[in-house]
Amino acid sequence: MADQTHVLFVEDDDVIREATQLALERDGFAVTAMPDGLSGLEAFRAKQPDIALLDVMVPGLDGVSLCRRIRDESMVPVIMLSARADSIDVVLGLEAGADDYVTKPFDGAVLVARIRAVLRRFERAGGGRDAQGGTDDGGVLAFGELEIDTEGMEVRRAGEPVALTPTEMRLLLEFSSAPGTVLSRDKLLERVWEYGWGGDTRVVDVHVQRLRTKIGQDRIETVRGFGYKLKA
Repeated sequence: MADQTHVLFVEDDDVIREATQLALERDGFAVTAMPDGLSGLEAFRAKQPDIALLDVMVPGLDGVSLCRRIRDESMVPVIMLSARADSIDVVLGLEAGADDYVTKPFDGAVLVARIRAVLRRFERAGGGRDAQGGTDDGGVLAFGELEIDTEGMEVRRAGEPVALTPTEMRLLLEFSSAPGTVLSRDKLLERVWEYGWGGDTRVVDVHVQRLRTKIGQDRIETVRGFGYKLKA
């Protein structure tokens, strides 16, 4: 069906690939499944999927490198899959531009929930949101040289456009809705990633670091032991 969400799934294990594809299709997704990174990149360019689901350890072009290649060309949401909850795997995937990660073995229902949460984040980041604080001028919030157009979903720094992923935009909107207020990692996980439980706070930390490199290292302040806040 034309209105199906299209998932690109890259996984080299035949059993996992086929079982996961069937599970996703039963939940209403259209799935293009590929066994390696190079064929995954070709499929991404040819199929233009709505979301990419990438295993870290795939042959030809590993999942982290594939994520970087995708991120160079598109802001489509990306979820990494890893057989380990290893800090290096997780951090490298997130630093490459992934929006979230899931550790294998995973429950199919959990994977579907995470996919849908990322897609909702993507849709909201493109649709606008009320925010308070800063200098409001027709939906534009100003924090020093940083300007956030909450209606057009555009960000500028010193007049220059800043390209943010949907997750980075959602994170920035949370900060800008309460400038000067400390937001805990757990609160950000709940609001941005929609985790209803204590998730991995490394997801927050890495995305905050990525956001800082784009909007200014000093714009988001770390409050040790509590979380982060946007300097008003």
